[in-house]
Amino acid sequence: MVDKLKDSVPKLEDFKELHNLVTHHIESFDYMTEKGLAVMFNRIKPVSVYDSGNKLSIWLDNPVVYPPQKESPSSTSRQEALFPFECRQAKISYTGKLMAEVCLQYNDEPPVIRDKFDFGELPIMLMSKLCNLRGADCRKLLKYKEATSEMGGYFILKGIEKVFRCVIAPKRNHPMGMVRNSFIHRQEGFSDKAVSIRCVRDDQSSVTIKLYYVRNGSARVGFWLGGKEYLLPVGIVLKALTETNDEEIYENLNCCYNERFERCDGAIGTQLVRERSKIILDEVRDLGLFTRDQCRKYLGERFQPALDGLEKESYPTVADAVLKNYIFVHLDNDDDKFNLLIFLIQKLFSLVDQTSLPDNPDSLQNQEILVPGHLITIYLKEKLEVWLRKCKSIIEQEFGNNKSKKYSFESHADVKKLMNRNPSSSIGTSIGTFLTRGEIHTQYGLDFPESKGFTVQAERLNFIRFLSFFRAVHRGASFADLRTTTVRKLLPESWGFLCPVHTPDGTPCGLLNHMTRTCRITSQFDSNGNIRDFQKIRKSVVDVLVGVGMVCSLPKLVRAGPPKVIPVLLDGQVVGSLSSNLVTEVVAYLRKLKVEAPSVIPEDLEVGYVPTSMGGSYPGLYLASCPSRFIRPVKNKSVPSDNIELIGPFEQVFMEISCPDGGNGGRNNSSPATHEEIDPTGMLSVVANLTPWSNHNQSPRNMYQCQMAKQTMAFSTQALQFRADQKIYHLQTPQSPVVRTETYTTYSIDENPTGTNAIVAVLSHTGFDMEDAMILNKSSVERGMCHGQIYQTETVDLSDQRSRSENAHKSFRRSKVDKSAHSCIDADGLPYVGQKIYPNEPYCSIHDGVTNSIKTIKRKGTDPVVVDFVSVDMKSKTHPQKANIRFRHARNPIIGDKFSSRHGQKGVCSQLWPDIDMPFNGVTGMRPDLIINPHAFPSRMTIAMLLESIGAKGGSLRGEFVDATPFRDAVKKPNGEEKSESSLLVDDLGSMLKEKGFNYYGTETLYSGYLGVELKCEIFMGPVYYQRLRHMVSDKYQVRSTGLVDQLTRQPIKGRKRGGGIRFGEMERDAMLAHGASYLLHDRLHTSSDYHIADVCSLCGGLLTCSVVNVQQKKLIQGIGKLPPGRTPKKVTCDSCKTSKGMETVAMPYVFRYLVAELAAMNIKMTLQLSDREGSNREGV
Repeated sequence: MVDKLKDSVPKLEDFKELHNLVTHHIESFDYMTEKGLAVMFNRIKPVSVYDSGNKLSIWLDNPVVYPPQKESPSSTSRQEALFPFECRQAKISYTGKLMAEVCLQYNDEPPVIRDKFDFGELPIMLMSKLCNLRGADCRKLLKYKEATSEMGGYFILKGIEKVFRCVIAPKRNHPMGMVRNSFIHRQEGFSDKAVSIRCVRDDQSSVTIKLYYVRNGSARVGFWLGGKEYLLPVGIVLKALTETNDEEIYENLNCCYNERFERCDGAIGTQLVRERSKIILDEVRDLGLFTRDQCRKYLGERFQPALDGLEKESYPTVADAVLKNYIFVHLDNDDDKFNLLIFLIQKLFSLVDQTSLPDNPDSLQNQEILVPGHLITIYLKEKLEVWLRKCKSIIEQEFGNNKSKKYSFESHADVKKLMNRNPSSSIGTSIGTFLTRGEIHTQYGLDFPESKGFTVQAERLNFIRFLSFFRAVHRGASFADLRTTTVRKLLPESWGFLCPVHTPDGTPCGLLNHMTRTCRITSQFDSNGNIRDFQKIRKSVVDVLVGVGMVCSLPKLVRAGPPKVIPVLLDGQVVGSLSSNLVTEVVAYLRKLKVEAPSVIPEDLEVGYVPTSMGGSYPGLYLASCPSRFIRPVKNKSVPSDNIELIGPFEQVFMEISCPDGGNGGRNNSSPATHEEIDPTGMLSVVANLTPWSNHNQSPRNMYQCQMAKQTMAFSTQALQFRADQKIYHLQTPQSPVVRTETYTTYSIDENPTGTNAIVAVLSHTGFDMEDAMILNKSSVERGMCHGQIYQTETVDLSDQRSRSENAHKSFRRSKVDKSAHSCIDADGLPYVGQKIYPNEPYCSIHDGVTNSIKTIKRKGTDPVVVDFVSVDMKSKTHPQKANIRFRHARNPIIGDKFSSRHGQKGVCSQLWPDIDMPFNGVTGMRPDLIINPHAFPSRMTIAMLLESIGAKGGSLRGEFVDATPFRDAVKKPNGEEKSESSLLVDDLGSMLKEKGFNYYGTETLYSGYLGVELKCEIFMGPVYYQRLRHMVSDKYQVRSTGLVDQLTRQPIKGRKRGGGIRFGEMERDAMLAHGASYLLHDRLHTSSDYHIADVCSLCGGLLTCSVVNVQQKKLIQGIGKLPPGRTPKKVTCDSCKTSKGMETVAMPYVFRYLVAELAAMNIKMTLQLSDREGSNREGV
């Protein structure tokens, strides 16, 4: 009986963990298209146009985004789905149509006239619900010419893959106490202290409110409107928000101070609060404002000129608009806004009195993440508002002072014609431009400190690099230029959320971080894939809190303050207060409900309890259920089974979480650990988790490996033949590592392997392995070790030329007359597949039907290439207008190429040594593929590389993979017992070797390859997984004898592509002077650079006053031998001296002559004094 062959196509479940890594990108985009756009359209204010007493209101409604579809030749033909591989090859964008209704209504009376407008093409994220690949299994993905591990999360724009780089933003709806010197300069009398809160609406747009402390004891509410910051006395805002009196405000502000608790833990109020409360109320009274209506009238009067579209409204209406749209916009109820402002004032006074500490804005507990769907929604909203305003101005101009005879204001068809002057399709184009460039161009900044660096190209150099783009979190492009290092510091609050290892060195160090393996981002979808109702969630949480003893913050209720009671905030809303005695039990109860009853309390609710302390953080119970927060799983010890709880960075700081290997962690019995880490590797990113036994390495080496893993030539993608990337690095014969971590299997890294198992000998051999150089076995390389290719795609687009009329007659065709290129070019004008093309050889010919001429395109570069693949775009029925030609560069290892192990041990190939000269084992006959110097280990302390060599040797002999997951000693066994300390990793690996008859410590006796004698010491030898890096000498070598020079200075140009030279700068000059090599210096900087012979007048010393006069010469009859004509003599005269006497030729750098000319342009004359070489006088100025 014959067994059925195993299906080679993997299942979608194999890539489940891989898909989870990009969920936050896809879910944010899905929410935007499903509900976010509709919410945002409802938030866009209608514009009103008036004419002869008639009012026309215009607003937007019912947005719909369609899946990507191909352009149909006619409107009647059936629409076909557009797939990503077609966009990559044709260099077009993967976009869907955005349609919406523009509603017109006259005088606020029915009917409402609705017209559908096309708002252009909106880029569609791959694997989102609108993507045509969504729901496809691995077989379908192969059919659609995609890799089976395709996870989506990026955009395709003009054939280039762009991924959104998530940016850190201040935590939404969370008050933060801040101390900054810049606050002092806001206005006279301001201090350096303020409380800031970034309020986010349901359409994701935000307004940041700052409450500044003024030195006289008062406070100012500051917010930005129309590019200008408005500062309001806090008393006016308090009175304008609700019907209240001075006594109630005074009592509310003073409830945080109690004489009984003045010196207790958690006492945040001082006697000064009473004085400050009086000052706040006196400021309002001095302005003559006593009632709510008076305060609203005061605000309306000040803000009416600043608000667009409210010029004809009453003052109270304008004040309502200000309070609704700019003051605590995340809250709808004015009483809630009043309570929050009271809380902010109390926190500000506590910060000023130093009874609580300022919050750190650089700490992860006060931060969240900006995801693509949210930013696109905000940017789209701004563009639509600008479009509506422009439509309004066009209509007003047409029906302005001089009445339009052509159009009627009452005719909606005429209004629509006027609106069409402002093309709506430009909206989609602006979103495409934003995602292509990563820059937002807005009028007022959209409450972001950043305006660029939001998107990057998702390079497929290898799969690990591609994956890292989705897990990256950037602090912001503007921070890179700051001199301060505080933003770059690794703070303890980021434990478990941001990887401490995976950050680049250099400029972006500490700014560009990567999320850990287990870190996730909350979204608007629950675990079942349904959109959450946040109003319902908040009501459910409040009901639970009231049930366990919380007192609701009813308006005008005088409350007690800390330490007697603790305020409770839910998503920036003061919902009530809890007695200090109950808080600990309530927090434990909420955590239990999170795990056991996620339908009542959401599983990702952040329960941030800040306990009372003496001068610590401001106390309170801060609950957060909003999206875009960091979360990670831990075990809750109070729940017996299924005890995984999701926690955030804010609550983690105040929790007791034990690590399996940490013992009691220094805790006393009064505060035992309530939670436990799931796995120690959860603190590392996916890339950092790929380093075997990284806990045995020096920390910087693990950081280097994270960078080098992303620079490795690897099996970049399985869909290589269907891609048209500008440059792809490809390793021809990759292998799976023998020593591997669990992460390799979890995230299916074997689908895209990154290196080769090489036999490495640690040996000081021949001197060619000094300073990190390494010797490669020439025969191993010839057998295929580390062979690779570079694929480059050239796109020839006939329709992309300047004149469209000329292009209609152009086609791909080779010349029938000139047959010299027939060996390179096929009959269709394109190259033969498999043809080898050398530099300056033609590979494509274009026929011009107008001039009946043939133009050939020649190969640029310095090395020969092979034509790997040719594809044509058959949109045109007669002749193809676009062709993609993919060239293949052979890149086999040569001297100067860079290699690296997985432990940051990088080095270059210094010699390809013949196999017969390599040292060999007398018993097995084994010869090393690679020899490295033993001096690479002592200072770098990469012990894990030695362990990998022993482990891989044992694994190879036993025919099995070796688990090299770090911190294995710290993990409990399945039965709950901890590993015994005596069982060391080295003993385990050594015993594996001993079983097979090898040396316990991995050393072997080798014989010299060219002497045949036994080497005196035993050599450490075994397999190590080596990576070939993309830095190859073939791409970097630069050599030049003569070539192009700069027109201005006549010095050699720079640039390898242009055949330029290498700069011999000031430091190089100093080195030559130090060595006394003056003649070499003269040769480099003068003779071989801008050598110039100038005519100088020795009488006046002029360099620029000389002119050449050609002397008429009699024509000489050339005799026998056909001699060439003699050189025409020239006569040089000085225009200043009017004579040719005293003219001399002087060799000098041409740039000196240029300097003289520049000085002359500034009316500065430079003269030269000439003398004989033997003379004592030298050339001078």
